[in-house]
Amino acid sequence: MKVSDIMTSPVHVMGPEEPVSHARNLMLKHKISTVVVVDNDKMVGIVTKSDLGRRLAQAEPMWRRRPIDKVPVKMIMTEEPVTIYPEASVSQATAVMIDNDINNVPVVNNGKLLGIITRVDVVRRMSELPSERKVGEIMTLDPVFVHRHHTLNHVVDEMENNKVSKLIVTDDSGEAVGIITTRELALHVLANNEGELPSKNIKMARKPRSGGEKVYRYVKAVPLVAEDIMAGIAKILDVSDPITEAARIMIDMNVTGIPISEGDEIVGIVSRTDVMKAA
Repeated sequence: MKVSDIMTSPVHVMGPEEPVSHARNLMLKHKISTVVVVDNDKMVGIVTKSDLGRRLAQAEPMWRRRPIDKVPVKMIMTEEPVTIYPEASVSQATAVMIDNDINNVPVVNNGKLLGIITRVDVVRRMSELPSERKVGEIMTLDPVFVHRHHTLNHVVDEMENNKVSKLIVTDDSGEAVGIITTRELALHVLANNEGELPSKNIKMARKPRSGGEKVYRYVKAVPLVAEDIMAGIAKILDVSDPITEAARIMIDMNVTGIPISEGDEIVGIVSRTDVMKAA
């Protein structure tokens, strides 16, 4: 099968001087993860949700001190992205993504942008192919956990320190209740136009009056915590479940990672990358 058979086309594009907020809005409106940056009809870069989540969550880059509607996308885009030609095989495209640790590859022919092939396209194809392999054979061991009350800063630090793009969120009993990926970070970090990690407001009250009525005294801004941005867990698979089941869930429920259990314990996590490597 060729890249042209499964690529996404047309591709959403924007100019290098347009703001990061426009890239985010395109992603939300069209439910896409990638925008190609074009200058004078020439592709000059690419920006993804993962780029936004990683880079806008970093500690001190210069542009984080400015509102995202004032930051040009050229400051965070990946310049001169890796490309592929439409006659290449899907296996070649998969190898390019894995070898270069990228999620999307623009499809170009004679300098013309024809489409884009993404990890979603590849995983969708794999969900349709029979396989005897089990998720326990391909899962990433020792997933990183955070508590649902850990702050967003702590979540970012754990991702950076452990060099992972996915975390499992647990409650007080240690049960998995959610998952956070760079996709959730991108959407929530970008929700703040002030260049700071976002916060939430809580109402502080005096003791209730007679009759139980609360009197609100003031509103306090507190940091977002893991449970504020986590996505729900679509399903927890067993180590003996087939890879095709993981691929199908990723496509049907639009998730990028699935916790894997053995007995009552979560022992791993399967990502789209893991599924693609099994091809």
